[in-house]
Amino acid sequence: MFVQNMLLASRQVLILYILVAAGAIADKTKIFTEKTAKACTNLLFYIITPCVILRSFLEIEYSDKATKNLLAAVGCGLLLHLTASLISLPFFRRGDGNRNCVFKYASVHGNCGYMALPLANAVLGPQGVFYCSAVIISFQICAFTYGVTLMSGDKSAGAEKARFELKRILLNPGVLSVVTSLPLYLLHVSMPSAVMEPVRYIASMNTPLAMLIFGTYIANTKWGTMFKEKKILGVAALKLIALPLLMLGMYRLFGLSGTLLSSLVLSSSSPPANNTVMFAAKYGKDTGLAAQVVTAVSLISIVTMPAMIALSMIF
Repeated sequence: MFVQNMLLASRQVLILYILVAAGAIADKTKIFTEKTAKACTNLLFYIITPCVILRSFLEIEYSDKATKNLLAAVGCGLLLHLTASLISLPFFRRGDGNRNCVFKYASVHGNCGYMALPLANAVLGPQGVFYCSAVIISFQICAFTYGVTLMSGDKSAGAEKARFELKRILLNPGVLSVVTSLPLYLLHVSMPSAVMEPVRYIASMNTPLAMLIFGTYIANTKWGTMFKEKKILGVAALKLIALPLLMLGMYRLFGLSGTLLSSLVLSSSSPPANNTVMFAAKYGKDTGLAAQVVTAVSLISIVTMPAMIALSMIF
C-alpha cells in the first residue's frame, strides 16, 4: 500500500511539473512572461476560482446523508486550517515580516485541490473525492479571509494598505462563491446545461493556467538557494509531518474512521497551495520565495503524503 500510494503521489507531482515546465519554457522564450502572468492572477481570482467552487456544489448529488457528511467534512476542514494557523504562528516571527507572511501562508493553506483530489480518487474512490471536495470549501473560506489578511498585513512594494477591512474579507470571490453556491446545493437547484457547460469550461482552466503562471515564477527562481533557506524546511516539517499527525490524533478523538478519516488526513498532508504564489503576486510579496517554498515542499511531499495516507488506513 505504501509503495502504491508513493507511485500515485509521484505521478501527480510529475503531471504538475510538466505543466510548470511548460510555463517556465514559455517565460524563457518570452511567449508568456512573469509580467503577463501577474496580470492573469485577477482572471484566476475573480472568474475561474468562483466557477470551480460553483461547479463543485452543483455537481454533488444531493442526499441527507451526503449533506451531513459534507457539513462534517467542512467543519473538520475549518478545524484543520484553524489548527494550522495557530501552530505556525510561533515559528515565523523573527526576520522580514513580508517573507514571514509567505511562510505562514504556505504552512496553513495546502494543495487540497490538485494534489488531494486525484489521490483521493485513486486511493479512496468517489467517496474520498466527495470528502476532500468539502475541505476545499473550508480552504477557500480560510484563503480569502485569514490568507488575505495575512498576505496584505505587511507593507511592501505593490502591496495593499496594511489594515483590517471586514468588507474586503467578506466581499471577495472566494467567500461570495461559497455563499452563493451553498443555497443552490441545499435547494436542489439544477442549472440548465447552457449555464453549466460554460462554468465547466472556465473551471477546467484552473489547474493548467495556475501551473503555467507558477512556471513563469519558477523560471525566475534561484534554485541554488532553495534548500538553503531553513524556514522553507520549517514549512515542510510543519505542513507535511506535524500538522497531519496532529490532525490524525484529533480526528480519532472525535471518533472518525474509515474513508472520512483517510480523506481528511490526506487533505491535511498536502503541500502548500499553488495560490501561495498567486497571493504573493497580488499583494506585493516575494513571488520568487513563494515559488521556492511551493516547489521544495511539493517535492518532499512525494514521500510524506503516501506515508500519512498509509498511516491513516491503519487506524
